[in-house]
Amino acid sequence: MTTVVAARVESLASSGIQSIPKEYVRPEEELANIGNVFEEEKKEGSQVPTIDLKEIDSPDEVVRAKCHETLKKAAQEWGVMNLVNHGIPQDLIDRVKKESGKIQGYGSKLANNASGQLEWEDYFFHLVFPENKRDLSIWPKTPSDYIEATSEYARQLRGLATKILGALSLCLGLEEGRLEKEVGGMEELLLQLKINYYPICPQPELALGVEAHTDVSSLTFLLHNMVPGLQLYYEGKWITAKCVPDSILMHIGDTIEILSNGKYKSILHRGLVNKEKVRISWAVFCEPPKEKIILKPLPELVTDAEPALFPPRTFAQHIQHKIFRKSQEGVPN
Repeated sequence: MTTVVAARVESLASSGIQSIPKEYVRPEEELANIGNVFEEEKKEGSQVPTIDLKEIDSPDEVVRAKCHETLKKAAQEWGVMNLVNHGIPQDLIDRVKKESGKIQGYGSKLANNASGQLEWEDYFFHLVFPENKRDLSIWPKTPSDYIEATSEYARQLRGLATKILGALSLCLGLEEGRLEKEVGGMEELLLQLKINYYPICPQPELALGVEAHTDVSSLTFLLHNMVPGLQLYYEGKWITAKCVPDSILMHIGDTIEILSNGKYKSILHRGLVNKEKVRISWAVFCEPPKEKIILKPLPELVTDAEPALFPPRTFAQHIQHKIFRKSQEGVPN
């Protein structure tokens, strides 16, 4: 097992290099399908669904059920969607983006896989909710509005997570609060913010900002600076997500896929980079506690015809299982 200490990718990018160090070059089998992200975004064909949440808690049962049905369909078929009319004020989202763009504390991942492979990104990571579990000593003190804007965004996102989990529960024939309870409830569900900074890359056709993976979370909410880069592995090919204004992109994570016994999908995805524009994304992972909860398909969703697809594991064990499996397997071409 090799451990490589990585320089900040931004310092590499701004040094004027024309070719990227070999640790950033993807394996041969991946290079065949890494294209120009701006060209890829223009392609017609299957698109990530956009879900209008305006009526998610409408007092009119028929109207509400129709909204839930579109959410259910997207969660079953794609496991990723653009949420519009999500209820979080755009000016708050703009504040979060503006303040985060000025942070000085970005770091780079260490390569701890056998090949010493690195990703073309810097990032900043910390827990944002529940508030009593935060460590404000690691939060940036400047810019001055960062703590206030990020804290308020986290509070509002936590409310949105409750609405989404409630709708997804009802669509499985469960009580509204069931999925939320199973992932830790208000006390134990942890919201982790990861700000991803993808510098301009001189050879984007050889690198990835983030390699192919599924999220381990229950739900992941993603903002971005309207520069394309996210790709989803859908029906056997990589699809580039188009940038939808005023939306929050949401992934169903492994945790909900397991609890739903595979009815809701956790989709494989990755990030491309480019040589023209810096891409920034703000991902909030809603994660269950590492040891307190056993993740397994809910008994109501397991039958003789549809047996359990996943063995019981804690969240920590699930993460370890994925790391082990990744070291044994490749990723799709």
